[in-house]
Amino acid sequence: MIIRLTSVRLITLLLILAPFAAGLRVSTAQDRVTDKVPVRYGMSTIWGKTNDPVSDINFLQLSGFIMWDYEDIWRCWAPEPLRFKVEVAAGATTTAKARAMISADMIALYYLNIISGSKLLPYFEAGIGLIYTDFQVKDPQPPGERQGSRFNFNPLIGIGMEYHVASGAPFFATARLSHISNADLHSENRGVNSIIIMAGRFF
Repeated sequence: MIIRLTSVRLITLLLILAPFAAGLRVSTAQDRVTDKVPVRYGMSTIWGKTNDPVSDINFLQLSGFIMWDYEDIWRCWAPEPLRFKVEVAAGATTTAKARAMISADMIALYYLNIISGSKLLPYFEAGIGLIYTDFQVKDPQPPGERQGSRFNFNPLIGIGMEYHVASGAPFFATARLSHISNADLHSENRGVNSIIIMAGRFF
């Protein structure tokens, strides 16, 4: 499936409207310690694989992020489980000649408290950012449209799980669908879709 400019607009719209969406006014165990949600930091390793228009590009990255209560950043009402994070990642492809990949994304994350357990806390996330890839793909199908640019927009959507341990910061894992395209700012705009797996820990 080719995701075009509409996907960029949709993710941006979701981020803008998220505070006004109905949500559960249920706080996480960590949030209940204090009325103010603490700022959280984390790091993860990323494995990814393209699946459209080519499926032969694998990549590895390291990422770091900062996460706030959504209301603290946007100064408007938001459901208690909603968070906002800024994430940066850097790495390279692992197939054929290594090519650099660097990205920066802003992401809205929503904790699914209604199905959480004593140790497991699932969440849903969606966001958009900018990405640089030191490669450009070409669609093998006619008319053979190219990616068009190394600098692109990067809408993404994912589901994940935090795992809380007896002592120390929790671990987490996330599965994402990622899209890369230039929103038709270039004459050619063949999008690249990828599947991404992340594993990391808060600190």
